[in-house]
Amino acid sequence: MDGIDGAGKRGLGYPWPEPPERGTMIEIAQGVLWARLPLPMKLDHVNVYALDDGDGWTVIDTGMASSLSKEIWTTLLAGPLGGKPVTRVVVTHHHPDHIGLAGWFQSDHGAELWTTRTAWLFARMLWLDEQSVLPPETVAFYRSAGMDPEILATRSSERPFNYADILAPLPLGFRRIRQGSVVRMGGRDWDVHIGNGHAPEHATFWSRDDNLVISGDQILSSISPNLGVYVTEPLADPVAEWLEACERFAGLARPDHLVLGGHKLPFTGLPTRMRQLIDNHHGALRRLREHIATPRSAADCFMPLFKRTIGSGEYGLALVETVAHLNHLYLAGHAVRTRRDDGAWLYQAAPEAPAGRGDDMTG
Repeated sequence: MDGIDGAGKRGLGYPWPEPPERGTMIEIAQGVLWARLPLPMKLDHVNVYALDDGDGWTVIDTGMASSLSKEIWTTLLAGPLGGKPVTRVVVTHHHPDHIGLAGWFQSDHGAELWTTRTAWLFARMLWLDEQSVLPPETVAFYRSAGMDPEILATRSSERPFNYADILAPLPLGFRRIRQGSVVRMGGRDWDVHIGNGHAPEHATFWSRDDNLVISGDQILSSISPNLGVYVTEPLADPVAEWLEACERFAGLARPDHLVLGGHKLPFTGLPTRMRQLIDNHHGALRRLREHIATPRSAADCFMPLFKRTIGSGEYGLALVETVAHLNHLYLAGHAVRTRRDDGAWLYQAAPEAPAGRGDDMTG
């Protein structure tokens, strides 16, 4: 689902106004190729990149594990990638549209997996954690967020989403990258800068040799990434973590940077985009705080955040993102919460911010 920011195109440049056709690639820069793979959701694609290392290719992110994705990769390998092997897969973060086929590249193509430790641990843990019904902890978490009872009843009666459904088996073994790592790929040296919020320990790559930035989902051109809280850590504050990363990346941004994101189009104008992303979330937090002048559950707070009606297909992601923003206000002392009789938390704006916090609500 698109995040709270649905605009963001003003002041940005789009060198390629159209994405590559299925089964084809666009050369972004010398030795850097861009392809798209389909996704079965509203955000219907993921961008992947191949970097020419001479004797083989480094692939950045992979798409979900499906027969269609494998078919497209087979076409790309035989066509635009010239039959050279994929020797390395670099994964920006653990979400299945990015790591879904990493294990397939390892087992079937002999590639080495490079990613952050947290990304690998989360992906392997979730792949192993196959569930036939919603665990009681998840049901209680949804109730605490005020999930619509009919939606909760439907989810409780169905087999839940499992990573194993769209993630190829992950063999043991990976190479760790972290903040401060320098990775040589595509004839360039890339500094690794770690983001958070959308996914823990999300890797981004900043070329030392030209203007390229590979941003995964941490920085996108016309949407903001989903910032969600889940039953695994119900009092997490991904909004604070994401805003911290945005401020840090804003200090690295240059107008000529060409940003290659995990979704939407490559773009220039990164300083402008970083300011948009930061300002849009502060604006959303202010709207949310005004909305909870009257006590409300997370499920009652979609409109001030997203400014549109949320459909059934988007409901789950909208709910966890709303919990994230309410957690941020609560943990910063800008909101209080009480339990409703049905178990839902009701959030209400605190009378005034704690001393020294000011009005920016960054936590």
